[in-house]
Amino acid sequence: MTGRRRTVLITGTSSGIGLAAAVTAAKAGFTVVATMRDPGGDHALREAADLAGVTLDVRRLDVTDAESVASCVQGVRDEHGRLDAVVNNAGISNCDPTMEMSTMEALRANLEVNFFGVVAVSRVAMPLLRASRGRLLTVGSVHGVVGQPFNEAYAAAKFAVEGFMESLAPVAAEHGVRVGVVVPGFVPDTRFGVFPDVDRETIRAASGPYARTFTDYLDWVAGQGWEGAGQSKWDVAEVVVRALTAEDPPFRIPTGDWVREYLARKLADPDGTAVQTLARTWVAGRERSAT
Repeated sequence: MTGRRRTVLITGTSSGIGLAAAVTAAKAGFTVVATMRDPGGDHALREAADLAGVTLDVRRLDVTDAESVASCVQGVRDEHGRLDAVVNNAGISNCDPTMEMSTMEALRANLEVNFFGVVAVSRVAMPLLRASRGRLLTVGSVHGVVGQPFNEAYAAAKFAVEGFMESLAPVAAEHGVRVGVVVPGFVPDTRFGVFPDVDRETIRAASGPYARTFTDYLDWVAGQGWEGAGQSKWDVAEVVVRALTAEDPPFRIPTGDWVREYLARKLADPDGTAVQTLARTWVAGRERSAT
């Protein structure tokens, strides 16, 4: 993907990794179609683009609305003549006291955005990506490889994304499209994974028999659980853009050493014992973990 100005469509750019990826890609020379469900919420994106001295093509795209997806991709083809890359980034977070205490509506909504939304955009964009011999990237998560307590719906969706893209990758490669998943860890300067005190208390109060384990999990998150894991959204965006421009990128792209080591525990654990042993320390409290 060298030699000409390339067009990339990025979903979920109103904030977080999507915002940073849009600005970073534009600085790297891409024509960036920055999409979001509500373009009226583009203030932070516009400000970041102005500070960087770049121009973005901001468009509406609701990944859960088939007509919105089709209209956006058609508009990109009409305006820019081609599409060289897609970055599936749009997503929602989820933290419930366990799937049995959540609602089926909330579980379905999580999968609708985080999995089916990725599939919907990828399906519609694929003919243009085949024509350009382009790239299809998805921002995954360590939770798509290692399950996270009290994040069952989010982890399930990210696991599904990993499986879908891993299955698609060899087929797409035979037709000229490189498929990859960029895997970040904890990104504290986004809204993902933020648990304000009011939310903690509300969820703890609703967690019934799981109150103790939920409290222990929150203590782990607030304490040593993510030590060394944090990255800024701009660091992750740099990895995304390198994946768009690298000559021969791998399928799974960890965003740093901590992520690489964290994933290695799962990928070298065929029967799941090591990961389950580790995960139980996250919900057992420090005193019980030490015994």
